[in-house]
Amino acid sequence: MTSWLRKKCSITLRSVLVILTASAVASYHSVEKRCASPFVSTCGECLSRGPECAWCFQKRFLDGAHVSERCDSAAQLLLKGCGEEFIENPRVKVEVNTTLSSSQVAPRDISIQLRPGSEASFIVEVKQLERYPVDLYYLVDVSASMQDNLDRLKTVGVTLSHRMREHSSDFRVGFGSFVDKPVSPYIDVHPSKIVNPCSDYEVHCRPAHGFIHVLPVTENMTDFKHVIQQQRISGNMDTPEGGFDAMLQAAVCQKDIGWRPEAKHLLLVMTDQPSHLALDSKLAGIVMPNDGRCHLVDNTYSQSANMEHPTVGQLAEKLLENSIYSIFAVDQMQYKWYEDLVDFLPGTYLEKLIPKTSNLTNLVVDAYKKLLSDVGVEVGIEDSEAHRFWINVSPICPNGSSVARNGRCSNVQPKQTVIFNITVGMRSCPAEDLQKGQEVLLVVKPVGFNESVTVRVQQACGCGCGEAGLCHEDPEPTICTPVPGASLAAERRVMDGCQEESSGLVCSGRGACVCGACVCDDSNLGTIYGRFCEKDDFSCPYDRGVVCGGHGQCVSGECLCQPGWTGENCGCPASTESCLSADGSVCSGQGKCVCGKCVCDDPRYSGAFCEKCPTCSNSCQSHWSCVACHLSKGFGRDDEQQCNKSCTSLVAYVDDITELIRGKYCLYHSRDQCFFRFHMELATHGPQLHISRHAECMSSQRYFKTFLSVFLLTVVLGLGILAVVRLLLWNKDWSRRVKDSEHYEDNNKNSAYAPTANEKTITYRRDRLPELPMEMHVHVPKMPLNDIWP
Repeated sequence: MTSWLRKKCSITLRSVLVILTASAVASYHSVEKRCASPFVSTCGECLSRGPECAWCFQKRFLDGAHVSERCDSAAQLLLKGCGEEFIENPRVKVEVNTTLSSSQVAPRDISIQLRPGSEASFIVEVKQLERYPVDLYYLVDVSASMQDNLDRLKTVGVTLSHRMREHSSDFRVGFGSFVDKPVSPYIDVHPSKIVNPCSDYEVHCRPAHGFIHVLPVTENMTDFKHVIQQQRISGNMDTPEGGFDAMLQAAVCQKDIGWRPEAKHLLLVMTDQPSHLALDSKLAGIVMPNDGRCHLVDNTYSQSANMEHPTVGQLAEKLLENSIYSIFAVDQMQYKWYEDLVDFLPGTYLEKLIPKTSNLTNLVVDAYKKLLSDVGVEVGIEDSEAHRFWINVSPICPNGSSVARNGRCSNVQPKQTVIFNITVGMRSCPAEDLQKGQEVLLVVKPVGFNESVTVRVQQACGCGCGEAGLCHEDPEPTICTPVPGASLAAERRVMDGCQEESSGLVCSGRGACVCGACVCDDSNLGTIYGRFCEKDDFSCPYDRGVVCGGHGQCVSGECLCQPGWTGENCGCPASTESCLSADGSVCSGQGKCVCGKCVCDDPRYSGAFCEKCPTCSNSCQSHWSCVACHLSKGFGRDDEQQCNKSCTSLVAYVDDITELIRGKYCLYHSRDQCFFRFHMELATHGPQLHISRHAECMSSQRYFKTFLSVFLLTVVLGLGILAVVRLLLWNKDWSRRVKDSEHYEDNNKNSAYAPTANEKTITYRRDRLPELPMEMHVHVPKMPLNDIWP
């Protein structure tokens, strides 16, 4: 790693440490403010402030201080001097009962202990089996508009039975019908219309009814066909029907319907109209809320005219409680109304019903497969306790499945296991006092499964305060009755109980003496305590304006530092990370890390990491004499010790000097045209030299060969360069001549103008001396006519 990269990493690491330290300090102060309050006077009030708060019930803890000082975090109470065995700090506990066996849901029983502001998490596993027995109950709207669907059901029911046997180990069916509440204004209450609602149309209909249970679930399809053939339509006045009334009765009347505990329960609701909701019954003068119980008398809902329709939440609760999947097969015109409803009913499937129920078989089969592949859980709690708890469910889906938006796993295959991480938090304790052993029960119910998990929540809202049960919540009363005529000496003895001999001040000048005991003053700076009010939590060294640098607790005038911090004011980090030099050593090996900064051992060294030393003998030349001594003595063991006495550095011999990493490499040239490599490393006790045993020499013959090779190479390169230059000049001259010849090639001149052939003599004369003149004659022939004119 290069030095700049190492420095950058070091800076980044320091920044991270500063951020983490700042967040830790902020968290510490947040806990301190939450627990410490002058208004806390009891152990219960202390624990209710948060899961980090604890109460010290040690008898003489912080003598003279206010009782609220007993409430703080467990770590701070220990620093203040409270023994660990005297700290009331209930822990969050999770205990799983593994003795109960289960084939689909595990575990079956869990106990947790919570205190206000705390939370606990546990795991629930839900396994989907390969084949289940199935109970399908037809709940059919038999109003007049459903006549065609009712006729078609007589043949579809048998086909559906055969198809479902492919997906179920034991398939059974039942049947029930509904119309509406048999009261005005839902029906015509004229006596003739009560008996036959369809009398105006000359059709014989059955009387309107809220819900009639016709056939318990059975595997006898002959009975089912016979019951369907006997069904007749009915009629009512308004558009909505009483479907929710009938659904709730079909869910809670398990014995009458014949629901088997081990089977999957499918409730198929067939209708072409929406259903009445709660409070609709007030139009008929019905004000009694639905109690959610079974009211079948002779297989007929007896309270239809007396109780309101159930609420959506009440219906969802009863469907979940009785492990029932709901399948709505509705008319296309009412699809949107039911689509907005299914999100509030767990384990519900919705599909459009084609006229004459031609798609009913595929609808039920697809619904069963879809409902079975969707695995989710619902957590139930008593209504009176719900406001004091919060619950979060996070599914962990197996491979191949996905998390749906409502916290379920979709496309779960048989024999796969879905894991649910459930977190339960407690907001507050109950307003009234808890009875010993009182628990809050939660039920984790997988949708559509006949198994559930019982969670018992134990609330840690009280304080045991050890075996004696004394929490020391109220200051101990001091009985002090003045004695008339008491002597001055007696009063002096009382005052002596409040006066420390060393100081001579009553209650150290920071309290009042009441009946021989000091009551310490309140201070905005912190807490004053002690038998003589001689202690406090603010008279400690400050660092950057914060007592104990914000990294410790002031106890009796001394800083008790948090882990990772040292010093009188807890302002020095215990880590040496800020003192690491570029090579990874602490202060370059030349000093010590003191309070996060390097202090050099040798005054010659300086720099942030003791890496600078301008006056140190660290050049290679300064060690040549020492190396020469060892070379002259050879590499013997005795000679090594002899030269080490005369050298300022320690010397060692090595065979491979390249293995040494830290330090500096040097060369020493000997007289015989050889050189030795040596390595110099700065140590705390002086330089350390490592000399290579193997010399590297060059002979004169080798020098001659080298010189000759270099000379010849230089000559060859020079000649080559001259040849290239000459060739370039020749090419340039040749190209110019070619251009000139091309210019005169097409110049057609008249030969009559050519000069005649003769000679011309030119005489050049120079008078060098008067008596010896110098002449030069030049004969220039003229061009013949037959020559080419240039």
